[in-house]
Amino acid sequence: MNGNERKNIAPGLTVDIVLKKDQPTGKLTRGVVKDILTNSATHPHGIKVRLQDGQVGRVKTILPGKTE
Repeated sequence: MNGNERKNIAPGLTVDIVLKKDQPTGKLTRGVVKDILTNSATHPHGIKVRLQDGQVGRVKTILPGKTE
């Protein structure tokens, strides 16, 4: 599932995000969503979230069935 729609994302989901510093390379960082930072319903580059470890980035993939 992709991370371009806010309705697909909720706190506790495990996701892969791209951090701002990793945008040129597209390197993904895996973590658990703590907060959703994007207010709009959709975003073409992915919904911006804060992970439980404090990192902020845009969701690229939502991992099914993996919550903490």
